[in-house]
Amino acid sequence: MSRDLRGLWLGGTLGLTVGAFALAMALAPDAGQAPGPALRWLIFIGSSTHVGATAWFYTDREVRGHMSTRPGRYFIAPVALVLGTALVVSVLPLERLTVPLMLFFAWQFFHFQKQNLGMAALAASAHGAGPLRQVERAAITAAGVAGIVGILAHPALLALPEVIDLRVLFPVAGAAFVGAAVIGLVAVARRESRPWQFLAVYAAAVLFFLPVFVFSSPFLALTGLILAHGYQYLVIVALVARARLVSLAMLLNVALLVGVLLHIAASYRGATFPGSLIFGAYLGLTMAHFVIDAGLWRLRDEFPRAFLGERLPFLLRR
Repeated sequence: MSRDLRGLWLGGTLGLTVGAFALAMALAPDAGQAPGPALRWLIFIGSSTHVGATAWFYTDREVRGHMSTRPGRYFIAPVALVLGTALVVSVLPLERLTVPLMLFFAWQFFHFQKQNLGMAALAASAHGAGPLRQVERAAITAAGVAGIVGILAHPALLALPEVIDLRVLFPVAGAAFVGAAVIGLVAVARRESRPWQFLAVYAAAVLFFLPVFVFSSPFLALTGLILAHGYQYLVIVALVARARLVSLAMLLNVALLVGVLLHIAASYRGATFPGSLIFGAYLGLTMAHFVIDAGLWRLRDEFPRAFLGERLPFLLRR
């Protein structure tokens, strides 16, 4: 059973990652055109629904018990982010939101790369490669930071006006990305223990932001990142929730319900005052997802290590 579940996680993670980038390229609309219904549905599931899936953790009694011991991270911070961001977005004129939105997207994409780092660490643990070494971790992080700088150097990718000219940073970020990727790939190639499963997940992690430096179209450069990140997350949360059918059903319902609400809220960008409040709350909820996940998946902490070790024993070797 453990071997089957490990294979399911590996196949799902790699298959959905590669498939996400392939679908993004195949379904990307022409310049100036809106995405078709298939791509819109894929984006909805990979973005809003995966953020909504975080709410499932609040339905798990064991997780709630842990959350009650850290109310600052799991209750106060999410509420403060939602209310604070809603207020800021509602009072600032649209033209002054560009820099705050750039900072939001930088945090979002850094959150993506933190997940990639976690996936590589899980693959190493699950397949007996041992823990990631410092240089391997640093390479994934550096490649992610370079990718983020590359995105911010082209704010049009995010449908933002160019209020700060950062274009000179794009080639610098590209060179840094290549350097980090080469260092990381060489480091894992020199390992004594390097099962192909670990190598594949590590390569996907360190090369994750490659489309940013290859494509100028927002849909080609970013959609694959969004889809791959969201689907990876849904796979592993489903495996955490799989123990009980009712828990898995709860995950599906909560993820879809919250996902629909987030999707609706995201459409209010640039709207009237009430709409700006809703859009700000959407940004706050998304940032709350970053904060909550950063605590629940931090394996150096006692509860996440024990909880995930119990739910995912096929990935976390004791």
